[in-house]
Amino acid sequence: MIKKMLAAVLLTLSSAAAIAVPFGSQSVLVVEDDTGKVLLEKNAGAIMPIASLTKLMTAMVILDAKQDMNELIEIERSDVDMLKHSTSRVPVGASIPRGDVLQLALMSSDNRAAASLGRTYPGGVPAFKAAVRRKIVALGMTNTVIEEPTGLSPNNRSTAADLVKMANAASRYREITDRTTDAKNIININGRGVEYHNTNRLVGAKGWDVGLSKTGYTQEAGRCLIMSIKAAGKNATMVLLNAGASSARVLDALNIRRYISGEEASNGRVARSSPIRVASRAASRTPRFSASAPAIIKASSGRVVKVKSGPRAKLTVVPTKKKVVVERKRRH
Repeated sequence: MIKKMLAAVLLTLSSAAAIAVPFGSQSVLVVEDDTGKVLLEKNAGAIMPIASLTKLMTAMVILDAKQDMNELIEIERSDVDMLKHSTSRVPVGASIPRGDVLQLALMSSDNRAAASLGRTYPGGVPAFKAAVRRKIVALGMTNTVIEEPTGLSPNNRSTAADLVKMANAASRYREITDRTTDAKNIININGRGVEYHNTNRLVGAKGWDVGLSKTGYTQEAGRCLIMSIKAAGKNATMVLLNAGASSARVLDALNIRRYISGEEASNGRVARSSPIRVASRAASRTPRFSASAPAIIKASSGRVVKVKSGPRAKLTVVPTKKKVVVERKRRH
């Protein structure tokens, strides 16, 4: 029985098959930017609400229109969130340059700022929505619907696979990458400098090289994240959807960076933890283990994979040539 199990696992790994690893987000996709190789995947085709990840699309459409970034936008009562009643530190009546409004929408994920960008698009909100639809088609995001610029509507929905396409497109806009990777900034509001912070606490944190970032949260969408990072000389983009808590989202990101760097994943507690798969295009399903003894398999990457079988299977990746150093850093 054990021999049959090991033979099946070895056959699966020979084509770089999936191996169960615990993560907290309900949908995950991690892609190596330079090669397009899928590094990690779980439910990447599941259609889910995307919350404020929407604002990356809003920013691209606004920038494509080549509007004057120095033009003052007055925040109006119609920009106030009447759906979720979310808070904002941007007061109604404030006149702010469009470039700073874009900064507030991307870095601080301010909903009034995002709403005002859609409202002041040439031709108004109907023209903005039409431009978003055209952009979705142009990017090949076949499972995406975006109805408004903030992400507050649960009808703004997409998949992790589509959102990687959106992230790759957004990363080609210097105005977006610069603004989403600011840890904080001071914006002039009614003649007074107000400090705003990035909603992603990993931006600016020690050891993190972030090239693009956007968080999202609504009750329907859970905690979401798009982030491009550089680790161990590799550039990768991750999409995390529907984590149960901010701590779960951060731990998922940490474990993704550790995986890319060839380190062992943290076993910290993650809310609503469920398996994720180390994937490739050849992978089709996760092997199931029923024996009590651990299986030790050499993966196609040249690393030794130890799989503890049973109902609570765990995976440990151990480099064959060097000792694993598990990074124990205080959470930011």
